[in-house]
Amino acid sequence: MPLTAKGVEAKKEPGMYGDGGGLYLRVGPTGAKSWIVRTVIHGKRRELGIGSAELVSLAEAREKAAELRKVARAGGDPDADRKAAAKAAAEAARRNLITFGKAAEAVHAKLLPKWKNQKHAETWISGLKLHAFPRLGEKPIQSITRDDVLRVLEPIWTSRVETARRLRQRLHTVFQWAKDEGHFAGENPVDQIGLGLTQVNKNTAHLAAMPWRDVPAFWPQLVERDSVSSACLRFLILTAARSGEARGATWGEMDLEGAVWTVPANRMKRGKAHRVPLTAEALAILEAMKGLDPVLCFPSPNRGKEGVRPLSDMAFKLLFNRMGVSGFTVHGFRSAFRDWCSESAKADPELAEAALSHATGNSVVRAYARSDLFDRRRDLMDAWSRFATGQASGEVVQLVRA
Repeated sequence: MPLTAKGVEAKKEPGMYGDGGGLYLRVGPTGAKSWIVRTVIHGKRRELGIGSAELVSLAEAREKAAELRKVARAGGDPDADRKAAAKAAAEAARRNLITFGKAAEAVHAKLLPKWKNQKHAETWISGLKLHAFPRLGEKPIQSITRDDVLRVLEPIWTSRVETARRLRQRLHTVFQWAKDEGHFAGENPVDQIGLGLTQVNKNTAHLAAMPWRDVPAFWPQLVERDSVSSACLRFLILTAARSGEARGATWGEMDLEGAVWTVPANRMKRGKAHRVPLTAEALAILEAMKGLDPVLCFPSPNRGKEGVRPLSDMAFKLLFNRMGVSGFTVHGFRSAFRDWCSESAKADPELAEAALSHATGNSVVRAYARSDLFDRRRDLMDAWSRFATGQASGEVVQLVRA
């Protein structure tokens, strides 16, 4: 006999009470009531729960039971379908609740294997943690709006232009990843902030450089400093190398007999190995560093948990502070060298650019220019070394063109 709404409410004794069509009201030992439908799925008798009788009415239970039996008769598995739908709903909820901080860390982990420069990998996420995480880190990424992004960028947009530009790029990357992964619906909020930010001068901001004519006068001040950082900086100046290239130099990269330093591709900005002629002065600096470490030419005096490590990127700043000098950067010595090449040595531009490991010309020109002009660069670096160390007579050093 079919159940009635009042009959459902009146049932108190534990047991199974049929309504017909495989639908049953189950009353548990504690008096809790729930709906059960019995049906055959793929040849096996199964019991499927429909829900609590307190939440699902008799009419709703009959409707749901009929739907489940229909699916089973058609050869489907209504139980598996319901579990899959619940899993999909839970996944959708999880995706929508991922925070900006978790999204940024996921993007960083994904990009990490693609980066050759460990310093870039560290600064990529540290910039977000410093400027974006305080405001956005714990917010569900789906809830973040254009105005939220504006409030992150506005404090540094005009005062720290390059930092703000990089931060904007990283924010865009995080939101684009979130869109692609289904964590964020709608347009990338970083694309919508153009009119909300003050226009800034787009002229290139060059790193401050010591004028090339001042390098010889600065050299004795460096020589007076008996430290690894001073030796490394002198080596950097003489080789026109980048900071990371010099600080990470290893004895395995040095051919002291042939007076050549070969920086491997994985340590070069262009991803291409670079040969550097070593002058007598550069070799003398290396000779003085022997015995400090079997691997690193310029090891940090501060040992970490992992043991000996290269000088940190702060080593030169601390050196400048101890010397009481300012107004120029370490990278600026490459600019000083380049200016000296043009104004004093009168060197061919492609020779100067080769010394700095800069690509010149278009892709076609580079395809045919296979030589690194090493022999000519040796003469150039010898002349630069004599000038930088104060050995050149007169203010101007002339390098005859080949």
